[in-house]
Amino acid sequence: MKRYLLIIPILFGIAMAAEELPNPHLLPTTKAIYDKIIAKQKAEAAKHEAYTQEVPLAAGSKIDLIPIPAGKYKIGSAPASPAHKSDEAPQKEIAIPAFWMAKLETTWDIYRPYMENGKARNKDGTLNRDADMSTSEKPEIKDGETLVDTVSQPTPPYIPMHFSMGDGYSKDYPAVGITHHAANKFCEWLSAQTGNFYRLPTEAEWEYACRAGTTTAYSFGDDASKLGEYAWFMDNSEFVYQKVGTKKPNPWGLFDMHGNAAELVLDQYTADAYAKIKDGTTNPWVPAPNRYPTIFRGGHWDSDAASHRSAARGKTDPELKVIDPQIPKSLWYFTNASWLGFRIVRPLTVPSVEEMHKAWNQGPGPTE
Repeated sequence: MKRYLLIIPILFGIAMAAEELPNPHLLPTTKAIYDKIIAKQKAEAAKHEAYTQEVPLAAGSKIDLIPIPAGKYKIGSAPASPAHKSDEAPQKEIAIPAFWMAKLETTWDIYRPYMENGKARNKDGTLNRDADMSTSEKPEIKDGETLVDTVSQPTPPYIPMHFSMGDGYSKDYPAVGITHHAANKFCEWLSAQTGNFYRLPTEAEWEYACRAGTTTAYSFGDDASKLGEYAWFMDNSEFVYQKVGTKKPNPWGLFDMHGNAAELVLDQYTADAYAKIKDGTTNPWVPAPNRYPTIFRGGHWDSDAASHRSAARGKTDPELKVIDPQIPKSLWYFTNASWLGFRIVRPLTVPSVEEMHKAWNQGPGPTE
């Protein structure tokens, strides 16, 4: 097997030692998507303003994206802050380059066509051409297939992933029960269709966007009694998720940054991550080669007010798959996380092919 090295030692502003890229056998697909993105960029220079992204394979469903300006802020919370936790310290000032973020959490009408893709898939999501689901096959385009087909995509879910909430797989509700690996591959699937580079936000980008220029516990201030105006959480959700975009947005026009579904980000969870950041660092990111724990942010419909703070951090663990009967358990579904979803971002500056590949191929690491 050919070996690929990460030649460019900078990813999202973090200095990294040269290392082998994850899943190098999938690099041809990344390279083809990268070429498509670069060709589109040359044909139409992107202006940093709000726009709507159509999703061709989702029956014309659309994603509204909000421009997030470049800037600096202090990540984390001070020890004197309400409900502060030790893994939110020490606060460090960091710089964030400009990007776009989805106005809403990813909804079922967009995620379902990726989840139920209609192709025979191996356990790892590659196309199954040999009737053995345990193998991993090359991402080659054959007759009747497209570039999008070569992106690793889920096997069918074991149970309905809407968990009988809302109106089933509805455009009005957030897609949930999604693993870090599945969210990353969804971003690749979306990028392959659209010619724009999408990924999960870094933890630093997510908190910056959530705060929207504020320094308080929540984007609306320190008064937790106002949370119900901005978030679906355990006090008002009736213990199910709710329609997206029905509460007040934050100052930058982003809905449900507090509550409804918790949101996966790109990083591996480490309790001392901020201690390792130097003041002035640009968009720090902790790569996630292991399946657990990765980070989610924002609180959710079944969590308390403190977990909805802008600085609050959550982490995944194997208990989120307890009722999955498969051996090994699925890479794609958190059958015990009916509250966990995600939203996408798009950097203003298109990164290298190596950086794209690393963003889409984090984990999934050891099985459990």
